[in-house]
Amino acid sequence: MTVRIAMVAGETSGDLLASHLIRAIRQQVPDAEFFGIGGPKMQAEGFDARWPSELLAVHGYVDALKRYRELSGIRRALLGQIRGERPAAFIGVDAPDFNLWLEGKVKDSGIPSIHFVSPSIWAWRGGRIKRIARSVSRMLCLFPFEPEIYEQAGVPVSYVGHPLADVFPLHPDRNAARQLLELPLEHRIVAMLPGSRQSEVRNLADTYIATAKQMVERDPGLCFLVPLATRETRAIFEEALHRNQALDLPIRMLFGHAVEAMIASDVVLVASGTASLEAALLKRPMVITYRIGAWQYRLMKRMAYLPWVGLPNILCNEGLVPELLQDDATPEKLAAALDAWLNDPDRRAALEARFAELHLTLRQNTAEKAAEVVLPYLRQGAA
Repeated sequence: MTVRIAMVAGETSGDLLASHLIRAIRQQVPDAEFFGIGGPKMQAEGFDARWPSELLAVHGYVDALKRYRELSGIRRALLGQIRGERPAAFIGVDAPDFNLWLEGKVKDSGIPSIHFVSPSIWAWRGGRIKRIARSVSRMLCLFPFEPEIYEQAGVPVSYVGHPLADVFPLHPDRNAARQLLELPLEHRIVAMLPGSRQSEVRNLADTYIATAKQMVERDPGLCFLVPLATRETRAIFEEALHRNQALDLPIRMLFGHAVEAMIASDVVLVASGTASLEAALLKRPMVITYRIGAWQYRLMKRMAYLPWVGLPNILCNEGLVPELLQDDATPEKLAAALDAWLNDPDRRAALEARFAELHLTLRQNTAEKAAEVVLPYLRQGAA
């Protein structure tokens, strides 16, 4: 009997994570079939995408409200297909706002529901834990401190590690990255990552440019790399360079190549998010920053109950790297914090050692470990 599995993955990161899981499950169940909502990487593994994962890419509360009826219709249509086709299990990959409702309905229909990538309930949405407990048969967590939260709430949970830790090298080759990007081996280089979304780049571009100006005044030999994910974000940063009359700054914009830019750099200025974890896994000293609308920041600050927002600090349970957010994200403070890293090799070496320990903790062969957890549910659902 062929084992069939329904899946929903949102956005590019979920598509990649799900494609690895599909491949790992197929190593144990070669004739397994997968269907639902997915992207091109999942489809390359033979996934039957009834809808493309890009449909779930929602940016902010306003966009979510505008598209509520459309997304709700897709979700109900997929639920009908799952109830009709009775797969052995359902796996929701990330996209919690879409998946948790669906997982609850699927679970109520007698089909095991597994959620891959814990929502950030440890950051500011702890009230979600009761909903999660009702919705999922098992939660798969990427971070080692997360399972305890679910165990206390009676939610079956497994720690499977973080996929980036499997992919990134334990010892990145800085010289090779500089040669790839055609950069001088002897220069001091600052990577500046303002984020992947247009709103993030708009909020940070002027500040990043002003920070570079201040740093160059003190050290004219510095070089700056700014990797940007899309043509739109590149255009926003270019406009900021013109607006700030900064075309003569030693700033080189890259189309993509964020990982290579961080490996090549001596220090990283990074917007809070997954990129800060990438910087930690690449053993780079960093300064974390972020700017959003004033009312949104007040709301998030009121909901937060951790002393840090950056994943490196949260995972190490220590303020290892500076976080300069909102009104504290001034060019003067950012430049001073970056200069402090550049001028203290002993502090950089100590940080790299801590990040190497973190890397080993997160390196768990995530896809294979997740597949091992999923397999008993497939046998149960197919029985």
